[in-house]
Amino acid sequence: MKLVCDRCDRKSAYHREYSGESLCSKCFSKSLREKVAKTISKYSMLKYGDKVAVAVSGGKDSLSLLHIMIPICKKHGSNICVVTIDEGIEGYRDESLDIVKKFASQMNVEHKVLSYKELYNVDLEESLQLRKGRKMSSCSICGTFRRRAIDIAAESVQANVVATAHNLDDSLQTFLINVLAGDVERIGWTYPEPIEYANGLRKIKPLTEIYEHEVAFYAFINEIPFQSEECPHMNEGIRTDIREFLNKLENNHAGIKYNAYNTIIKIAKRIRESSDNTDKKHNKCVLCGRDSTNPVCSVCNMIITLKQ
Repeated sequence: MKLVCDRCDRKSAYHREYSGESLCSKCFSKSLREKVAKTISKYSMLKYGDKVAVAVSGGKDSLSLLHIMIPICKKHGSNICVVTIDEGIEGYRDESLDIVKKFASQMNVEHKVLSYKELYNVDLEESLQLRKGRKMSSCSICGTFRRRAIDIAAESVQANVVATAHNLDDSLQTFLINVLAGDVERIGWTYPEPIEYANGLRKIKPLTEIYEHEVAFYAFINEIPFQSEECPHMNEGIRTDIREFLNKLENNHAGIKYNAYNTIIKIAKRIRESSDNTDKKHNKCVLCGRDSTNPVCSVCNMIITLKQ
C-alpha cells in the first residue's frame, strides 16, 4: 500500500486492491458517498419530495446507509426516517435496538419500531419451535416476515420509498442462492432499478455497488456505532457458505466480485424485462387483504404452515 493518498497529500489509510487506488480516510469516505450518489442517480432511485424509510437493523451496513442517506435526501428534497424490525431474538436484538434508537436521536431522525410479535402474534424464536421437522430455515422464515414488516412500518410513517442496506456482496450471494434454487424470476429482482409495487412503495438498494468490507471500513473511520455480534441463526442457510466461497475468490483474484456483479446485473436486467412483458394478476390475499400474486400471500401461508 502506498504511504500517501492518491487524491491528496494526506497519509493513506486504505488500499483498493481491485483498482490499485490508495486513499486517506477523508478521501475514502468521500469516494464512497459519491459512489452511492452515482448509483442512486443511475437507477433513478429518488424523486423530489419522496419520504424515505431507511430499514436499520443496527448492523454496520444499515447504520452506514443511514449516515450516507441523510445528506443525499436533503439534497434531493426528500424526507428521511428510520424503521427497525424486532424479530424477537432473545439476547441479540435488544442491543441493536438501543444502538439504533440512540443513533437516530443523534441524527435527529424519526424512528419507528415494529415487532413480529405485534404483527403476526409470533416471534422468530417461537416460529423456530413451531417449524418442528419441516425443511424451513430460520432465514427463510425471517426473510418472509421481515419484508412484510418493513412495508407495514414504512406505511405507518407515510413513507413511499424503502431503502435497504444490501451491498454488492449481498447481491452476489442472493443471485447464486436463486440460481441454485432454480428461482429464475427472483434473479430479476437483483436488478437495482426500483419497482413501484401495488401498495405505492418503491424499494431501493443504494449500497448495491459497494463491497461489504468497504462499508465496514466506512463505519469504522466515521465512528458509527454498530452491533458487531452476528445473528445466532445465520449459519442455518447456504448464504454463509457462499459468502466464504466468494471471499476466498476475491482474496486470490482482486476485483472478481465486481466483475461478477456487473455480469449478473446484465442477466438480471434481461430477466426483469422478460418478466415485465408477462401478464401477471395482482390479487388481494383472502386472509389479510394485502397485495399478493396468489390467493394466499407468502406471510399468511408461512403462518398457516407453522401452526399446522
